[in-house]
Amino acid sequence: MIQFFDDLELNNPVLIAAFQGWNDAGDSASFAASHLARVWDAQRIASIDPEEFYDFQNMRPNVRLIDGETRNLVWPTNEFWAATTQDEKHDILILQGIEPNLKWRTFSQLVVDVAQRFEVSFALTLGALLADVPHSRPVPVTATAVDQELIARLGLARSRYEGPTGIVGVLHDALARQGIPAASLWAAVPHYLAVSPNPKAALALVDKTVELTRIPADTGELHAATQAYEDRVAEIVDEDEDVQNYIALLEERADEALREEMVDISDLPSGDAIAEELERFLREHGD
Repeated sequence: MIQFFDDLELNNPVLIAAFQGWNDAGDSASFAASHLARVWDAQRIASIDPEEFYDFQNMRPNVRLIDGETRNLVWPTNEFWAATTQDEKHDILILQGIEPNLKWRTFSQLVVDVAQRFEVSFALTLGALLADVPHSRPVPVTATAVDQELIARLGLARSRYEGPTGIVGVLHDALARQGIPAASLWAAVPHYLAVSPNPKAALALVDKTVELTRIPADTGELHAATQAYEDRVAEIVDEDEDVQNYIALLEERADEALREEMVDISDLPSGDAIAEELERFLREHGD
């Protein structure tokens, strides 16, 4: 089910995966992954046969003309790209594709097989979701994991999510079962903007990926695209007072949440002080 085009020797690679579809609001995650593959000069090394994993009435192949004459059939793909880096600790393996319709467990096991073949050290999935966030503030990116060692090493939060999941959630479960640590990045995309791809959210995911992997990546084009995106959105917002009022409300909420995060923990009472206060309360109020 997997066709290999090259069998590179990779040094302790990090697997970065992003899928178009349910997990990819504003095409932000897939755009981030494709940008990283390009600036890291990655080469295609393998492809998963789509035959078993798609309902082609739902995910139809496309016909394209080459030179205006030759017809070419393009099927939905999931491809692995590899890049060697100057980093002495990690090379890169990138999986770019489309969320499959069928056989998620089989699909995820194929990804795990490739990860084991190249001895992946840890996996990082990229995702994006629609949220009540303003476009005019920094993009919130949530970084979570389940593996405690990875949480401690990379300073991540423990995932507490419960509810429907996509291929990303199923893939994380398959990786965990094989003992491959995995982390997840989710960018929050303004739900009122139907912009695809969203370069600002993609840039936020790329920046966080670089932070976690410690492998630098050129983001000049993404910064330029983000500036153009913000300028264009500002023009649109200026034309609608109702939208301006709604965004002002979202900005107020975002700023308030930021202020709460910046509360100095030194202002909080110590554990001993809390215990002493509790003992005093119990003495005064009996059993």
